[in-house]
Amino acid sequence: MIKIAVMGYGTIGSGVVEVLETNRDSIAKRVGEEVEVKYVLDLRDFPGDPIEKKIVHDYKDITADEEVKIVVETMGGVEPAFTFVKAMLEAGKSVTTSNKALVAEKGAELLAVAKEKNVNFMFEASVGGGIPIIRSINECLTADKIEEITGILNGTTNYMLTRMANEGLEFADVLKDAQDKGYAEKDPTADVEGFDACRKIAILTSLVAGKQVDFEKIHTEGITKISAVDFKYAKAMGRSIKLLATSRQADGTYSALVAPHLLSPEHPLYSVNDVFNAVFVHGNVLGDAMFYGSGAGKLPTASAVVADVVEMAKHLDQNIPVEWSKEELPLADYKKNEKRFFVRTEADEAAVKAAFGEVELVHADGISGEMGFVTGNMTEAAYEEKAAKLGKVLQMIRLA
Repeated sequence: MIKIAVMGYGTIGSGVVEVLETNRDSIAKRVGEEVEVKYVLDLRDFPGDPIEKKIVHDYKDITADEEVKIVVETMGGVEPAFTFVKAMLEAGKSVTTSNKALVAEKGAELLAVAKEKNVNFMFEASVGGGIPIIRSINECLTADKIEEITGILNGTTNYMLTRMANEGLEFADVLKDAQDKGYAEKDPTADVEGFDACRKIAILTSLVAGKQVDFEKIHTEGITKISAVDFKYAKAMGRSIKLLATSRQADGTYSALVAPHLLSPEHPLYSVNDVFNAVFVHGNVLGDAMFYGSGAGKLPTASAVVADVVEMAKHLDQNIPVEWSKEELPLADYKKNEKRFFVRTEADEAAVKAAFGEVELVHADGISGEMGFVTGNMTEAAYEEKAAKLGKVLQMIRLA
């Protein structure tokens, strides 16, 4: 029997325990022996819960127990998670985590410790919830050079944008609804400002490049400035608005960006709605591939965590190599990227043409006192220069 510990008994941690119990027999068949939770680390007690007697409050109780071979971390945040996870690895225990903040900032360092101690550090659930994107990159796409990864990587914002599109609601209304349904946190900043998606695209880029991507250097825009008016224009254009996290090969490295985009019906992510996530991958020999599924939620995320547990249980005392060094990857300047831009402005048509040249005008019902247009293809830097010349810009959304 393989003994494991779970650090953090919140939504995901309790889901991990539930999945292990619900699928006990099938997991045992895959591993070759039973997997049992010996400890659950939490600051709280859980009287009446089946795990009540397994609760411990000191992580050192786990590091000191040689019987525990695998540890699950679902606490969230960088500290004290980093301290605890590093201690587990140094004690010769494999660790899996769903914690994207931890992986984005400390992934390379923890992978190096795992390699040194001949154990494993896995984090499938840190990106895309139940979508097996990380294992696919590490195992199934290793024959390819990944030239692009573009994803809808945050279920909360995707749900909010879907409701705005379908019902003509404003940002504040759909945020309250998302909070009432438990999709958005009381403090939704990480989701709505794009920081969550930014960390996730940083993790994916680090894996395909084999070097550490500093997520703080990725230009990131959220959805807080998207309005019902924007969706009227989107409808007139036959497009959808999605928060995309994207990373593309450029200038011998990768150029990464997180921002809302207007997607045409031909775009592979156009129809990804509600709380679902999807990741589009383009490889130099594979071509295009799509990964789609539940990007968040208790059991989908827990399923990905337990999949890591099964994989680590099959490889006790055997490190599975992951190429991700501590050397920082210098990102290409996103302002060199070329695309078209949708712009709303209070300026007149003559001023628009003076600044941008010939444009495609967009007319939407029920809107007055402004005009909308789509630019020709140009770099981000050129757009900024022309927009400054125009002035009176109410909104800009990139086209994809």
